Order: sequence, then structure tokens, then C-alpha cells
Amino acid sequence: MNCAGPKNKMDPTLHRERKPDWIKVRLPNNPEFWSTKSLITDLNLVTVCEEAQCPNRWECWSQKTATFMIAGEKCTRACGFCAVKTAKPDALEADEPQRVAEATRRMGLRHVVITAVARDDLRDGGAEHFKHTIEAVRETNPGIVIEVLVPDFNDRDWALQMCMDARPHIFNHNIETVERLTPLVRSRAKYDRSLAVLKKAKDMVGGKVATKSGIMLGLGERRDEILQAMDDLRDHDVTVLTLGQYLRPTPKHLPVVEFIHPDAFAQYKQIALEKGFRHVASGPLVRSSYHAADFKPEEDIIDEIEADVRAAKGVELGPEHLPIPAAKPGLDQPV
Repeated sequence: MNCAGPKNKMDPTLHRERKPDWIKVRLPNNPEFWSTKSLITDLNLVTVCEEAQCPNRWECWSQKTATFMIAGEKCTRACGFCAVKTAKPDALEADEPQRVAEATRRMGLRHVVITAVARDDLRDGGAEHFKHTIEAVRETNPGIVIEVLVPDFNDRDWALQMCMDARPHIFNHNIETVERLTPLVRSRAKYDRSLAVLKKAKDMVGGKVATKSGIMLGLGERRDEILQAMDDLRDHDVTVLTLGQYLRPTPKHLPVVEFIHPDAFAQYKQIALEKGFRHVASGPLVRSSYHAADFKPEEDIIDEIEADVRAAKGVELGPEHLPIPAAKPGLDQPV
């Protein structure tokens, strides 16, 4: 595989090199940034924040939040937009789920995002590793909201079911771009397949999960195509959407055809909300995990998921979990 990056599939002369004033990255000035970086290094963890060169990593790490990337830092796909290196992956690390769980405990997280590279070298695409990580995090940090950002597992239902059996609260799988541009932008992935994965994930747990997806803008998509992608996601019961500006990580990646103005992002957010999305994050520097904790799944759904997890483990609620009954009238009167 070519580790130097994907070949351009669009006319490189389309690229707009000069960034507009609204594309600004904040540099770290908070000690929490260095504390988080030290913790991640100490536990030998990989974050998509660094691997994907996320422009928000300074801000997020300063707020003690991070998106953990499991299953290594070498991807079996070579998507034209992604900074993660393409190479033959290393073997999975059996203790990685516990290390991620320990990081969530030390950081005191109430919301964690777990993602992974595409592992087409594995029969299950890494689904079992996701399952083990979700379970370890839940066991170590009870009450935490668990969000996963997954590859498509090559649309193998049994692999997707393995991930969903671990019962994440939020299931995120990005379509990344509009249907027309998908063959140019995404390696091996298919637009319809991604939509199907999102729908099947929700159906597998009887609707007891929030589903989420994201789209990059600035790759040459048209407004009508963006609106159609929104409709396609809603038709597949997706309720959380992220919209952000594509930024080229290296000259070997796809060109930035257009820088979308913040006003346009605001308009797309309003349109998406009117189409029925429950939560929309839309802006030039928005990424899939940016301010992920701002979205709160419905409390009743979280309670149902946790009840299902306990039932699957054969754990029954004891008296300590039951609400204290109100006193009957007259019982508090002296005899």
C-alpha cells in the first residue's frame, strides 16, 4: 500500500491555497492541554485528534476531552481527504480497551468518543475490539455516555451486530460527502452502504440509540446535493448531523474547491433542524467529535439502554435502586 497518501482524483488546479480569515486555529494556552497530552502518552493511546490533524485539538484537550482511536493508527483504506496513514496495520492490542477505560476514569469524562481506523484486514473489521472497548469503559466509568464513530465493517451485519450488542448510546458513521463525490472522496466506501449501516444499527437495538453522521463541505458539492444528503440521512432515521469545512492535510490529498462562509453554515444548520434533525453542529471548524458532549441523548433512551445491559448480564435491580415511596396521608401524625 502507498503510505505517502492518496493520489489526487480531482483537478489539482481547483485548490484554493489561501485560507480565509474565519479559518483560525487556537494555540494551547491552558495547562489542561499539556495534562491531557501527558495522560495520553502515559497510557500509550492514539487519538484521532492528532492522527487526523484536527484543527480543534488545542481547544478540546484544554477542556480535557479527546477522541480515542483504537485498533492502531494505520488504516487499510486511502481516502482522499484523510491524514491518517495507509499501511499494513499492526496486530490488535488486547489491553487497549482497558487503557482507554482508564483514561476516561482519570480524565473524569462524562462523554467519550471512540473511533477506529478501517481494518479491512480483520474479518470483523474491528467490531469485536469496539465491543470490548465499550464494555471496558462502561465497567470502569459507570454512567458515562459512550459514542462510537465506526467504519462500515464492510456491511457485514454480524459484525455490526457485535458492536451494537455492546450498546453504545450514540452510533456515528460519517457519509463524509454527497453521493456524486463519494467515489472520488472515499476509498472503498459506498454512499448507499453507509446509509444502510446507519439504519441497520438503529434497527438492531429497537431504535434505542441515537444515530449521527457528518458531511464535509468545500469539495465541489452543490447546494441541492447537500440538501439531498440531509434528506437521505433523515430517511434512514439519523437525528444528529455535523457539517464542517474540508481542509487539505497535505498537497497529495484532495484539493479544497471552496471555502464555505460561516453564514452558509448557519443557514445549513437551520435547514437541517427544519428537516427534523434533533441536533446539528455546523461551522468551518466543526468535526465529527467537536463539542460532542453538547448533544445529550434522551434520558429515557439512556435508561433503557442501561437496563438492557443489566438484563443481558443477569443483573437485577435491588431495593437500593428503587424510588422511596411517598408517605401515605396520616402516617406522619402522632398517635
